[in-house]
Amino acid sequence: MKFHVIDLIHKKRSGKRLNKEEIHSFISGYTWGTIPDYQMAAFLMAVYFQGMDFQETTNLTQAMMHSGTMIRLADIKKPKIDKHSTGGIGDKVSLVLAPLVASCGVCVPMISGRGLGHTGGTLDKLESIPGMRTHLSIKEFKKQLTKIGVAMIGQTAEIAPADKKMYALRDVTATVDSIPLIAASIMSKKLAEGLDGLVLDVKFGSGAFMNDFEDAEELAETMIQIGKRTRVKVVALLTDMNNPLGEYIGNSLEIIEAIETLKNRGPEDLMELTIALGELMLEIAGIEGGSKILERKIMSGEALHKFKEIISHQGGDLRIIEDYSRLPVAKNKVRILAPKAGYIHIIDNFKIGMLLVKLGGGRLTKEDTIDPSCGFRIYKKIGDVVKKRECIGEILCDHNTKARVVAEELNNVFTIRKKLCRPKRLIREIIY
Repeated sequence: MKFHVIDLIHKKRSGKRLNKEEIHSFISGYTWGTIPDYQMAAFLMAVYFQGMDFQETTNLTQAMMHSGTMIRLADIKKPKIDKHSTGGIGDKVSLVLAPLVASCGVCVPMISGRGLGHTGGTLDKLESIPGMRTHLSIKEFKKQLTKIGVAMIGQTAEIAPADKKMYALRDVTATVDSIPLIAASIMSKKLAEGLDGLVLDVKFGSGAFMNDFEDAEELAETMIQIGKRTRVKVVALLTDMNNPLGEYIGNSLEIIEAIETLKNRGPEDLMELTIALGELMLEIAGIEGGSKILERKIMSGEALHKFKEIISHQGGDLRIIEDYSRLPVAKNKVRILAPKAGYIHIIDNFKIGMLLVKLGGGRLTKEDTIDPSCGFRIYKKIGDVVKKRECIGEILCDHNTKARVVAEELNNVFTIRKKLCRPKRLIREIIY
């Protein structure tokens, strides 16, 4: 190494600014194993407490991005636009959005993640489709993008390996919720895809990593600044995650809801957010038509056909499109009844996510296996009126003991009061 590791840690711990060469040297050393985990852990904690300015965060992003293979998609002449969500409860937008935008002539190279803790992951949902492959090599990824204009895969070992190592360490050193570290983690993977543009869905509220709107706004602006410094157009939507998105929560259940949305039978909030994000992706791509062209692609069945192409090319069972019984869905249902009449004032989204883990539908560590068949259906949103003993939710789980235990806790997720409550606005702000 050109620089002494301890000096760099001390410099950041003291609140001083690291330059580009120092950051690149540190990340390179960690990627190649010359810097051990304990020194990276000290560095992460120093960043957690002292922060980083926009330029430092950009340099960190670029160092992580260049720690592995950069995907080159210049031979694909379509605009290459992706979307990233910071994660939430019932967030199956990518499953609808990727085929929808691809059906409009945009190349969508979507590299997604797995669920961890209270939030679900797109890969876990896709893998509930029998036979579905999400581990594609970069060569297979590029071939599919060339052929059908869209692919939905997981992070490969070659893409931003520094991020993979650092994220695992952040998870066990209580340094996950640092805005510079979150921004660099997200953007290093996305910029390694060879994108022309990126649309961000940055969530805030009880079901998001960022509880406060102001923190979500700061994270969005940080990632937009990174985009500007790397000459990639980035736009962000700030969206409310105090309600679950859609009605269904759980891996195979969300696949069904996504397909229903592509058949123009989806819930209103899921459609609203999908169209809003799709409009921004088309805008960056320079394609006119906005919401009208997106709605037309759904009405005509072209978006659903594109989803079928994704499933077919990645080895999944196409029959699930018309026969949901081919998906692993629990048969046993337990109803949750409102204890009193009134208005829904609060839904504890974080608790819903953790109860899904308790059912077996999520994971606390990356090594945990999940049950794709279980989940919830939530019938009410904040602001809705309910009658006493009206069904406000359902648990789908074939493990009776787990279902009974979770049923007692799920009732406490809803706060019902007699006072009138206004519905939450889903989309709070657009930031360019």
